[in-house]
Amino acid sequence: MQKIKRSERIGAMIKILSDMPNRIYTLNHFSELFGAAKSTISEDIDIAHAVLEEFRLGSLETVTGAAGGVRYLPTPYPEAARRFVDEMCLRLSDPERILAGGYLYMLDELSHPVKVARMGEILAHWFRDTRPDFVVTVETKGIPVALMVARCLNVPMITARRDVRISEGSVVTINYVTGSAHKIQSMSLPKRAVVEGQRALIIDDFMKRGGTLRGVVDLMREFSVTVAGMGVVMTTAEPDRKLVDNCHALMVLHGVDETSRKVDVRPSRYVRGMEA
Repeated sequence: MQKIKRSERIGAMIKILSDMPNRIYTLNHFSELFGAAKSTISEDIDIAHAVLEEFRLGSLETVTGAAGGVRYLPTPYPEAARRFVDEMCLRLSDPERILAGGYLYMLDELSHPVKVARMGEILAHWFRDTRPDFVVTVETKGIPVALMVARCLNVPMITARRDVRISEGSVVTINYVTGSAHKIQSMSLPKRAVVEGQRALIIDDFMKRGGTLRGVVDLMREFSVTVAGMGVVMTTAEPDRKLVDNCHALMVLHGVDETSRKVDVRPSRYVRGMEA
């Protein structure tokens, strides 16, 4: 093998690690890949870590132990995260987004790959230490954000569905009451999707009163799964009392006035707290 320059090794290493966030790569993996000593690879990792920190592109974490190595963490820096959420609040406060019934059009934001990836990084950062085994969401608009969170945490994503699909095999189905309309709906999850004793991170796009999230919590209980945390892209300021506790949101919708054509969307206290 032709000798690889250090700059080439570092560039390739950063690409490999950042493509698979939270996945541990051993020093032996890079040593064999680049044909270099582990001591040399260790020095390369230190340089790569410094570069990522300098340009605020994330960080590298060294994991000790028999199964140790190095992994990339997509760390959202407070100033950049606040700026991103501020800009998103400004876009979503456009009165042209008001829909009939006082709803807010968000589909374009939840379908933009780059924006959804940034949302996922922030949400995943908040829940990294909870060590979830999987991310669960409810079809359909929450799926893109949940998938990005799962990617950042290097865990699977599963989807609770309102309609049973024959391709998913045997399912567990519960009935739950929606928080806003107080309607009874069903929610199903394949029996083979999760394992008893696992930890779940619930991610969704929007929360008003929290009925859907409450339903997911109840569904996880049917599987004897612990809920490690809950996060949404947006929640409403009212009602103040939700059906679930401690749900982290990126933004808070303080009001939609169809008559005066005004929308008030602000960063959540969790986003503001990142700068503290």
